[in-house]
Amino acid sequence: MTFAWKTETVEACLQRTSLPRVKLPTSAYKRSGKYPIIDQSQADIAGWTDEEDGVIDEQLPLIVFGDHSRTLKYVDMPFVRGADGTQILKPRSDIDPLFFFYALRSLNLESRGYNRHFTLLREQLVPVPDQPEQVRIAQALKLVEDGIRRQERKAATLKELKGVALHELFASGMRGEPQKETEIGLVPEGWVVEKLGDSHTAQTGGTPSRRNSRYWEGGTIPWVKTAEVSYSTITETSEHITAAALEETSVKLYPAGTLLLAMYGQGVTRGKVGKLGIDATCNQACAAIQCPEGKVAPDYLYYFLEWQYENIRARAHGGQQQNLSLDIVRTIPIAYPRDLDHQQEISALLKTVDQKLELQRAKLELFKELFERMLHDLMTGDVTVDDLLVPPGPLPEGNAG
Repeated sequence: MTFAWKTETVEACLQRTSLPRVKLPTSAYKRSGKYPIIDQSQADIAGWTDEEDGVIDEQLPLIVFGDHSRTLKYVDMPFVRGADGTQILKPRSDIDPLFFFYALRSLNLESRGYNRHFTLLREQLVPVPDQPEQVRIAQALKLVEDGIRRQERKAATLKELKGVALHELFASGMRGEPQKETEIGLVPEGWVVEKLGDSHTAQTGGTPSRRNSRYWEGGTIPWVKTAEVSYSTITETSEHITAAALEETSVKLYPAGTLLLAMYGQGVTRGKVGKLGIDATCNQACAAIQCPEGKVAPDYLYYFLEWQYENIRARAHGGQQQNLSLDIVRTIPIAYPRDLDHQQEISALLKTVDQKLELQRAKLELFKELFERMLHDLMTGDVTVDDLLVPPGPLPEGNAG
């Protein structure tokens, strides 16, 4: 049953503050310093400074609101306010600051783009239960959010471990061989070093005309876009084409096990690799790479290309939007052991790391879903902190022991 909290506007919950009005421009941000700079960006700490002017070290904790970005930050340490658009909020004395921070985060504040949002925020209603309940709600939410931070640190550690493993396995192998210097860097002496196109096929796909409904409506053949190429096995796609598109256009159907390399795309997309877990087609921005059977294992090459991500990206050319091409992809240098068993040992070890990473990401998503659900339910009064607590007592019959 919903417990109706009393509500007040955000503006009514605030008290006036007398704080330094100094706002450091982004040009003054440093990589290190005595005081953190808090601004409206997504980063918890945007930069550092040694300047004493503008240090806010009284009336803490405070809440920083990004007038343009709508970001919210809970700050309980001395800091300096960064660039324009950084609003500093202090709830009145009968409202727990941490509770107020979470209450603000529960609001669905409409985006005005890069326009200011504080006028909208001030009009919003937030729950105001009695202060002991505020503290309990805040601590319950903080407990889950601390769990999220721990899961994020574990995921980051595993990602770093994988980076080390990729380098060690491809630079040294698993057989203790001497190394040789190549254009890739050091690799085991007995490995083959060649251009990808010397023994692999690299082709591309196409995009059937959007104006022809026969190519898209009712389609059942998976069609991969570069946004779906992101270090994973592709088992489903957001779009499908028809048999008519496959027969009448330049689109090709590639078998499961084919590697796809993104030749261009926004941000970090260019250079990423994925593996087809199903038969599928792809657009012209993907290079479809097929390994020579009995010579190079697809899983091995998948991880090798992941290791070479930055080097592959650096091979792109063009103006503002730099791209790869099939000719460039075919000239990517690769190295591999002649022994397939050795290749499979390397890929099996990296798969184990990937499985642990995937498990960690899944746990992280569960924590985030739990937090969002709790944030909504506690702030609306759909549940109380008491509802979340497991009462002490004997285990249900049949579960004892």
